[in-house]
Amino acid sequence: MDMLSSSLILSFVLLNICRGVSGATFTFVNRCEYTVWPGILANAGSPRLDSTGFELTKGTYRSFQAPTGWSGRFWGRTGCNFDGSGQGSCTTGDCGSGQVECNGAGAAPPATLAEFTLGSGSQDFYDVSLVDGYNLPMIVEGSGGLGTCASTGCVTDLNRQCPAELTVGDREACKSACEAFGSPEYCCSGAYNTPTTCRPSVYSDMFKSACPRSYSYAYDDATSTFTCTGADYTVTFCPSFESQKSSTDSPTRTIGTTQGSDSASGSGSGTGTGSVEGAMLADSSWLASLAIGHSSRTLSSSCFQTAFIAAATTSLIFSFLHL
Repeated sequence: MDMLSSSLILSFVLLNICRGVSGATFTFVNRCEYTVWPGILANAGSPRLDSTGFELTKGTYRSFQAPTGWSGRFWGRTGCNFDGSGQGSCTTGDCGSGQVECNGAGAAPPATLAEFTLGSGSQDFYDVSLVDGYNLPMIVEGSGGLGTCASTGCVTDLNRQCPAELTVGDREACKSACEAFGSPEYCCSGAYNTPTTCRPSVYSDMFKSACPRSYSYAYDDATSTFTCTGADYTVTFCPSFESQKSSTDSPTRTIGTTQGSDSASGSGSGTGTGSVEGAMLADSSWLASLAIGHSSRTLSSSCFQTAFIAAATTSLIFSFLHL
C-alpha cells in the first residue's frame, strides 16, 4: 500500500471515530428581523433531540448534539403567539401541538424544510426542501467535514414573488402547487408517482429558478441532495441579513442544550454538552456564490484537525522510512 493511500485511510478512520463518539452538532441561527420558533421532528427510529421546538429571538443562536445515524427535519415557525405557560400557535409552520414544543408533530405546510440523515461512519445526506411550500429564507452549511460539503438552501424571499394563487395571507408564506390545487400531476401521486411521469411544473420551475439548490418538487433529487462526512451543520434563518451586519455583530448564544440519546429507541438518558461557545462570524461573502450554486465553504473542527495531523504524520513517517 502506498503512502498516500495509508494516510487517507488513517484520516478516514480517525474522522469516523470522532463522529462515532460525538455525532453532529446542529446550530440554529436567527438573522431575521423577527423572532423565529424552530421546530424539530426526528424520523421514526431516531431519538428526539434536547428540544422539539423553541424560541429563537433575533440575532441569537442555539446548538444541539445529535447521535450518529440520526435523521429528521427542521423548520422555522413564524408569527407565533404563546402565553406564559407555553400554550399557543403560529401563523406559518405550526406543528399543531398547541405548545412551543412540537412533541413529535411536523410542520403544517407551507414551510421551508431542512432534512438530514446522518451517516454512521459514512456520508451524511441533507437538503432544503420547498416541496411543502415556503415560509422563510433558510440555508444549511456544513463545517469541518470531508467531501464537497456544499451549502444549500434558499436566500430569496419567495413570499414577495409568490403568485396570487399560492399566496398565504398577507404574503406570509407561499404554498406549493400540490397544496394549492391537490391535483396528482402537482403532487406526484397516482399515475404521476414516478420520476418519468412527474415532471416540473411552471410553479416548481419558479421555485427552482429562485432557489437552484433546493428541492422544488418530489423528484428533484439530482440538483438538490448533498453529502458530507463527519461535519457539523449550521441552519440559518434569513441568511441575507448577515451581509448587512459587521463582523463584530455576532449572534448571541441562548440557553444551553444537552446531547440526544445514542439509543435508537430514544430510551437513553443522554449527556450534557452545553451550547457551542464563541461568536459566529457574520461575514457572508459566500452568499453570492451560494445564490448561483458555487459555494462549498467548509470550516475546520477538532476531529478534522486530528485526522489531518494524523495523515501528515503518517506521510512524514513513510517518507523517513523510504529515505
